Amino acid sequence: MKVVVTGSLGNISKPLARELVEKGHAVTVISSKPEKQKDIEAIGATAAIGSLDDVDFLVSAFTGAEAVYTMVPPNYAVPDMRAYYRKIGNSYAQAIRQVGIKRVVNLSSYGADLDKGTGFILGAYDVEGILNELSDVAITHLRPTYFYYNLYSFVDMIKEMGFIGANYGGNDKLVMVAPVDIATVAAEELVILDAVQAIRYIASDDLTASEVAHRLGVAIGKPDLKWVTFTDEQAKSGFEARGISAYLAANFIDLGASIHSGAMRLDYDLNKPTAMGNVKLDDFAREFAAAFIGNR
Repeated sequence: MKVVVTGSLGNISKPLARELVEKGHAVTVISSKPEKQKDIEAIGATAAIGSLDDVDFLVSAFTGAEAVYTMVPPNYAVPDMRAYYRKIGNSYAQAIRQVGIKRVVNLSSYGADLDKGTGFILGAYDVEGILNELSDVAITHLRPTYFYYNLYSFVDMIKEMGFIGANYGGNDKLVMVAPVDIATVAAEELVILDAVQAIRYIASDDLTASEVAHRLGVAIGKPDLKWVTFTDEQAKSGFEARGISAYLAANFIDLGASIHSGAMRLDYDLNKPTAMGNVKLDDFAREFAAAFIGNR
């Protein structure tokens, strides 16, 4: 079957496109970067180079496809992340409607069930709502949890301060996921053409923040590594000291607070995946250690 994958050759889209090609599907990968064309073609896919906010381009790229994987690439440079998400979501919806696509698998996020208090995740909430307005389209919203690779952001803090710190931590539960495990689920869903509108959570491991810190610490030779829970005000001061804008800081703080309160995972806990992904924290910890050591 013919499948369109958005997200260029990102952490999820690359293994997703590769798996679909290996299974014999005709895959088109959308990228905004012309220099990615050769890499896309190297994995056996067709490159479509253009912008996700260009509806005419999306219509051209989607034409002839039986299924589309949609995602909104994070862009921390935009002045209003939520407006950016809505713009891309509306572009997808218009193109899907015009072409008559019947199967859509959309990358969303855990916490996308909430309409406030989740920071950047509100963009995913909006996109789900926009796509849900489409008629005669089978849509599955994938809601992956906390990405392992977000933990890389703490490398400098560990080196400079000797601990991990955020406005969540300690005994707060972190349900985490690896991009390759998301790609596996996306590949599975895209070929189910008779699906109904659905939500599917994806997770690879579930531990407390303290357990995460200990396992990362063991991997980097610091078995006593702690995860300290900051107040929102302490977190805000830390962001200010790093020169992060007030807008981005407020979103990060809201997101962290929702993890700390448990609100982010409340719906996840009611609708857990039937099986966890294959990549566990200990697997990621080895990659983390390599990056930590290599960053010295």
